Amino acid sequence: MLADDREERPKVIKLNLYKNVRLFWRNPRSEEFKEIQKPRLMQWRREPTSLRIDRPTRIDRARAVGYRAKQGYVVVRTKVRRGARRMSRPNRGRTGKNLAVDRTSGRNLRWMAETRTARRYTNLEVLGSYWVGQDGRSKWFEIILVDVSHNSIRNDKRVNWIVKKTKKGRTYRGLTSAGRRSRGLYKKGKGAEKARPSNRAHGNRNK
Repeated sequence: MLADDREERPKVIKLNLYKNVRLFWRNPRSEEFKEIQKPRLMQWRREPTSLRIDRPTRIDRARAVGYRAKQGYVVVRTKVRRGARRMSRPNRGRTGKNLAVDRTSGRNLRWMAETRTARRYTNLEVLGSYWVGQDGRSKWFEIILVDVSHNSIRNDKRVNWIVKKTKKGRTYRGLTSAGRRSRGLYKKGKGAEKARPSNRAHGNRNK
């Protein structure tokens, strides 16, 4: 059979599940995404600030962070108020020089969500987190936590590094991905001279 006689078959582009999910979440302004996300936000507003859920909303990001569908892993969705700490502007009396209307905490919202979740679940360690939604007032993040005392975690070579004593309370010390990003450790070279070992340590040099 000659090659010219063969019927031209249309090209079939095969994408796996995780790639399809990743491409879907990459465009949150599409009509399909808004149609799904709007009822979710309406439900999330009525729920508590931190809520344990059965399965992650973004399976691709959860797997990239280190989530596995087995015992020892916990997924928690946490809500954080957007913006800085707003203070009422003084309307009488003597005022300060800058009036201090907005005060920033120096941490990004994802890091704040991780630390608040870690305080609520004291027997778990934070593995990572990712963004799942936002509105004009709040942002929602899903936090992946692991039970360091569970045998399925201790026997797993991919994640048992978190069992070490040096990893205890890692989210409070800014050792997670969100903490390192907030501390400026993802930047190198020009513009990041004061980031290492930390801004506080750099300010205390030669003093």
